[in-house]
Amino acid sequence: MTKPLDDITVIEIDNWMAAPSAAAILADLGATVIKIEPLSGDPMRGMGRKPKIDDDTKDHDFQFDVDNRGKQSILLDLTQDAAIGIVKDLCRNANVFLCNLLLRRQQKFGLDPESLLAVNPKLVHATLTGYGTTGPDAWRPGYDVTAFFGRSGLYDAMREGNDGIVPMARPAQGDHTAGLALVGAILAAIRQTEKTGEGQVLETSLYETAVWTQATDFATTAVDRAPLRKRARHEQLSATANRYPCGDGNWIVINMPEPFWWPRFCESLGKPEWIKDERFVEARDRYRSMDILVPMIDEVLITKTRDEWGVIFDEHGIIWGPVMGLHEVAQDPQAEAINLFPRISLEGKGEYRTVRIPMNFHTFDALPSKPAPTAGQHTNEVLSGLGYSQQQIIDLAALKVIY
Repeated sequence: MTKPLDDITVIEIDNWMAAPSAAAILADLGATVIKIEPLSGDPMRGMGRKPKIDDDTKDHDFQFDVDNRGKQSILLDLTQDAAIGIVKDLCRNANVFLCNLLLRRQQKFGLDPESLLAVNPKLVHATLTGYGTTGPDAWRPGYDVTAFFGRSGLYDAMREGNDGIVPMARPAQGDHTAGLALVGAILAAIRQTEKTGEGQVLETSLYETAVWTQATDFATTAVDRAPLRKRARHEQLSATANRYPCGDGNWIVINMPEPFWWPRFCESLGKPEWIKDERFVEARDRYRSMDILVPMIDEVLITKTRDEWGVIFDEHGIIWGPVMGLHEVAQDPQAEAINLFPRISLEGKGEYRTVRIPMNFHTFDALPSKPAPTAGQHTNEVLSGLGYSQQQIIDLAALKVIY
């Protein structure tokens, strides 16, 4: 089956999850992705949680797999000139060079845009960092919890009230969001290169991607620079845009704009008398009475389970959503219907479920085709493809340039 990027070659030097996730998306879209790892391998290998299963796939590195499936892997010691020569040989006929190296490290290894565009003037040079490649923090390494959630204001904005505890993100939420941004930029750069015949240099960062995810807030905050008010449940602007606990300990989220939905919400709760209650008649009345209204709604909702309320809300046309656990999402019929967790075959060990990219195409299949490579699995194959003889490969291994 033809895929849109099956004529695109990507050379990848990165680790952990943000930039690798972008390369994994490109691989799912058909690109040939060659991942260059240090001799010890990407430090993400073996870091993930082991699944609670007992079958032939139990030892597979599932969390590394999701960001590295469909790639080829070679191991190089970038501190040696011969290794840099291999990278430049690979870039000579590649379309994209993708990395998460800070600019000073790119320059140290001769992998900065100027150096690589001298090798291939039509190359797309793409960088993903914590904070960008210019400015006072360009030198600063960043993970998603520090650059994406912390520095961007997202953690603070997610507090429950102004004094609420800072929440903790789940692994790679910021990484994967930034990876999507990088993919979009790379595809635009490839198109620009096709139009102009000139190579492109692009970058994004965890920090700026996180700010973009909060653009609705920043649209005002960037103008008035006023602190954001973090509202607790009883301080929300609307009772029909809030979250509530149910009788089984699960929660639901309601999101309906005022003032149109209030009567319907009251009917669904079995409380039609609230519609004409003088404390709640107008939206401004309900806002002023939120400290008593929220507990009243809580008292009603704890009389039934989340799923029981779901049936009632659907009957009344309420816009609601269940607050699901990850284990529930993995079994969600809607997830199954849209093939959110497709299967990959692991040679000699059966199949396992993975997570597909959030893109569906009607004319081609963007599902992952094969698992992540083992460390250095394709070193011989890739070097042979570059024209290196078997003796040269043996000599490079002896010098620990490759492994």
